[in-house]
Amino acid sequence: MTSYSRQPIQVIGGGLAGTEAAWQIARAGVPVILHEMRPLKNSPAHHTEELAELVCSNSFGAKASDRAAGLLHEELRRLGSIIIHTADKHQVPAGGALAVDRAVFSRDLTETIASHPLIELRRGEVTQIPGDGIVVLTTGPLTSEALAADLRNFTGMEYMSFFDAASPIVVGESINFDIAFRASRYDKGDADYINCPMNKEQYLAFWRELCRAEQAELKDFERETAKFFEACLPIEELARRGEDTMRYGPLKPVGLKDERSNQRPYAVVQLRQEDKAAQLWNMVGFQTNLRWGEQKRVFRMIPGLENAEFVRMGVMHRNTFINSPQLLYPTLQFKSRSTLLAAGQLVGTEGYTAAAAGGWLAGTNAARLALGLEPVTLPPTTMMGALFAFISSAEPKYFQPMPPNFGILPALEVKVRSKQERYGKYRDRALADLKIWLSKIEQLPVAS
Repeated sequence: MTSYSRQPIQVIGGGLAGTEAAWQIARAGVPVILHEMRPLKNSPAHHTEELAELVCSNSFGAKASDRAAGLLHEELRRLGSIIIHTADKHQVPAGGALAVDRAVFSRDLTETIASHPLIELRRGEVTQIPGDGIVVLTTGPLTSEALAADLRNFTGMEYMSFFDAASPIVVGESINFDIAFRASRYDKGDADYINCPMNKEQYLAFWRELCRAEQAELKDFERETAKFFEACLPIEELARRGEDTMRYGPLKPVGLKDERSNQRPYAVVQLRQEDKAAQLWNMVGFQTNLRWGEQKRVFRMIPGLENAEFVRMGVMHRNTFINSPQLLYPTLQFKSRSTLLAAGQLVGTEGYTAAAAGGWLAGTNAARLALGLEPVTLPPTTMMGALFAFISSAEPKYFQPMPPNFGILPALEVKVRSKQERYGKYRDRALADLKIWLSKIEQLPVAS
């Protein structure tokens, strides 16, 4: 294994991922420069100059470890995450969620990072990827235009998505196959799609509710970006353009026939396989700006999806991310440059805890490179391992950001029908495998 020089590792971006990465690098005794452009250059979403500012909710998701977010919290606790440690320290009452006093949380992290003897906090915009040394990119969904342009030049491809128009994803086990059927249009190729058929009455009821459903508010800077996406309209906008617009678009029934009835449906909602294990299914053409509660209410009107379990809701917002399956290994190293790593929302993970998890892995592997050790991946049965395996192996053509969820974990050896019991078994397996993994890998030193 090549041992790199002990020049400081550069982490670009002081959000959750960057803060976690810088801490893990310094924790291993390796010097690090953490670049944060604020306050010299502000973003349209941030309001302070603190590191790890929480720009949306103050919640890190469910605390219970038999929930996807909670399992990720627990994995990160056992791995020494500074983000989760600080969140635990400053949590506020929020029912079953891990929520924090956001101002105190960010201020504490900023003071901790700035006072560490191996971390230099450098304020100012980085407009180009440093050409030498070990670098970790954690610039998030609002990467500056100059650095985004340099990323495009680096990869030689127009891979940056500046407006995230993503459809909901459902768990395959929750689809009702007494109604849904497998088929491809005109029977071309294999039966690759799941089809949810509608008769006229069902379609019209769905169309009416979709037209009146409540939308989420876009921020001012997102509205300007959204204007340019006529070719990727939200499903509710298509519905508002006319009773039959969806039937000539993503819900067209042409070429599809349910062999059980030998009839062509009036309209069809198609779902496309999202992962290699065929546990997750994407609702084709259903990018949406509806509020999440409204999405569940209206989309469960679709025959076959009445009990759908959603692992990610549809979104339409400003969100810069790279096509990770084409560009990254599951170690979060770029395939074309092993000393360049990336983490956070930039790589296509969603949520605060996933950003911290990516920062942990990228920071840990950056430190391992500097110390002459092999980079690591976590067991695929852990939430962290499954998440980074997914973003590095999904179908590049359809890649969309993914939050932590149980649908990306390998199936249990024995099928469990109860969702609560199934999630508990996923948790038990993940934490047991993480413990074994930690006992076997060559550990990084911990600086005093």
